Amino acid sequence: MGLDDKIKNAAQDLTGKAKEAVGKATDNDKLVAEGKADQVEASAKKAAEDVKDTFK
Repeated sequence: MGLDDKIKNAAQDLTGKAKEAVGKATDNDKLVAEGKADQVEASAKKAAEDVKDTFK
C-alpha cells in the first residue's frame, strides 16, 4: 500500500479517537461506539498493510 493509504488510515484512527473523546465528554454512547469502530477499522487496515509490506 502506498503512503496515501497510510495517511488515510492514520487520519481515520485520529478521527475515531476524537469521536470517542467527544462522545465521552458529552455522554453520547453512540459517538463513543462509532469512534471505537473507526479505530478498529483503521487498525485492521494497518495490519493488512503490514502483511502486504512483509511479502514485498
